[in-house]
Amino acid sequence: MSQASSAVQLQQAPPLLSVDNIEVIYNGAILAVSGVSLQVPQGSIIALLGANSAGKSTTLKAISGLVQADRAEVSRGTIAFNGQSSLHVPANQRVQQGIVHVLEGRHVFAHLSVEENLISGGFVHKPSRQVLKDGLERIYTWFPRLKEKCRLQAGYTSGGEQQMVAIGRALMTNPTLVLLDEPSMGLAPLIVQEIFEIVSELNAKEQVSFLVAEQNIPVSLKHAHYGYVMETGRVVLSGTAESLLKNTALKDAYLGKKKANTPRF
Repeated sequence: MSQASSAVQLQQAPPLLSVDNIEVIYNGAILAVSGVSLQVPQGSIIALLGANSAGKSTTLKAISGLVQADRAEVSRGTIAFNGQSSLHVPANQRVQQGIVHVLEGRHVFAHLSVEENLISGGFVHKPSRQVLKDGLERIYTWFPRLKEKCRLQAGYTSGGEQQMVAIGRALMTNPTLVLLDEPSMGLAPLIVQEIFEIVSELNAKEQVSFLVAEQNIPVSLKHAHYGYVMETGRVVLSGTAESLLKNTALKDAYLGKKKANTPRF
């Protein structure tokens, strides 16, 4: 089955996550996101694309509930996860329900070891010692270089390894949906490719769904089924990954085909 056919089938499936016409306001006055709607079908990789300050991170934080920590609120619209409204569900409970957010910037506990960082993600569900051990082995299977560095303080690992720690810690919560914010930022192309290939394998083999906010459009669309393009807080374009890669306006604005200060679709 082609990537395009797979994407169409997924979009026709009942959504795992449904975001409908949300508006996010900071400090009661600053409109950051307006009228954003998107869906993440079960078992899919969805790319949320756009330039810096397009509203991608705010959208992810609205979904995870972390937007409240930034003195912001979803002032309009709905967010449903597994068919149930999650708008008024605290962020920690959303994690327990299966939504986990890997923030932009490779946030790790620098003074803790790699393994201690990973274990901290597993405590969400109060697991037994054996379940925690099994969870660690699962992460080391996906990220073998973390096993090699398991006793090293996370702050002394490379940027790519820290990103792997952040993703591995999120996977220790046994999520249904992972929100990845700019996973490629500041990383070498080979490391970026490795991380996205692991994301694709997790999706294919374990049916973990991903919503990935990215500026690296070629790499993200190579691994995604469907994408949404944001500009100044709004979704201005959407389609299968294959159709977006062929879109002339998207290439002109983001892929360097010709100079463009502000994308227009």
